[in-house]
Amino acid sequence: MSAQILRSLHHSEYDVSHSLELVIDALSTIIDPDSGKDIVRLGLVRDLKVRPGSVSMTIFFNRPGSKLTGSVEQSIREVVRQSSGDVQIDIKLDNAMIGFGPGVTVDGDSSSSGSVDGIANIIAVASGKGGVGKSTVAANLAISLAREGYDVGLVDTDIYGPSVPTMFGLESGRPKVGDDRQIIPLEKYGVKLLSMGFLVNQEKAVVWRGPMVSGAVKQFLKETAWGDLDFLILDLPPGTGDIQLTIVQTVSISGAVIVSTPQKVALADARRGVAMFEQVNVPVLGLIENMSWFSPPDSPEKKYYIFGEGGARRLAGELQVPFLGELPLDPDLRESCDDGYPLAARDDGHAAFTALAKDIARRCFIRNATEARTEIIEITRR
Repeated sequence: MSAQILRSLHHSEYDVSHSLELVIDALSTIIDPDSGKDIVRLGLVRDLKVRPGSVSMTIFFNRPGSKLTGSVEQSIREVVRQSSGDVQIDIKLDNAMIGFGPGVTVDGDSSSSGSVDGIANIIAVASGKGGVGKSTVAANLAISLAREGYDVGLVDTDIYGPSVPTMFGLESGRPKVGDDRQIIPLEKYGVKLLSMGFLVNQEKAVVWRGPMVSGAVKQFLKETAWGDLDFLILDLPPGTGDIQLTIVQTVSISGAVIVSTPQKVALADARRGVAMFEQVNVPVLGLIENMSWFSPPDSPEKKYYIFGEGGARRLAGELQVPFLGELPLDPDLRESCDDGYPLAARDDGHAAFTALAKDIARRCFIRNATEARTEIIEITRR
């Protein structure tokens, strides 16, 4: 079954040209000797343009005296020509980011730009309605990214119905507060974690009005000692309400992943989720169809499309957003999250989520290299 899912994910169509992918892959082989990470992962490649016969880009340096300065231009020319042939290569070197860490824009400080110092990419995992497996996808995606060698955090922003404590087996976990009054996230399976479920009794309901919820979400994002992260995954609550608006007003979202089932009512809500992110200028990285089919354990070759067939794929085509793949209705996946040991954390990982993690990381890196950072939005009342 995993091989079938993997093929579905690998065959998803990228919304960029094949040539651009080749250049990104080539640039990913150039390692910054100071950090040990490649220049694409660090976000040092900006304004990348790939045209027939030419490639141009700007390379930003974020450390004074970087060892990259003396060698990066020649390295870029070598790897790009190896991947794309004898093309014209224009490279601009810029020191404007010196003194800024990952995730900080060159136009201003992190507090005003919506960036979070040290965090390169913030990805929202969202759904229009509850019960479609959004938290399951968010947890397994975060773990799979960590297994790929990335530094990853996961924020459970569903204040009223947190899932992360259960899915990571940390129901009794309690974060500490550092001397600088920053929350210190918990960590498990290589992922830094924060959830309202760590701060309140699991058996009690959080009965808060909107402003209190918004304040908690802001604190999770801006007053937490995340350190340097490649990805911060946000597990959003269902819908398009206060929490979603608070997030896009507080931080710069690299992209959103929408989770849906093939069911008509779920697709209608997924459509609204896509529309919301487009309305606030957050790029939609793609749509995932969960619970696509069920295969009985004694007849794995059979597929029963309990909630309908291919609905999310058709919706993605209609909305012109990438389709990231299909995940089956899998009892093992559900049980593993209930037991606090998600399938992606097992010794051999989970093929579908590994492929999904690679795909989403690649899409983020391409977007960072070719487009301006997402701006936070301002909502004014008239």
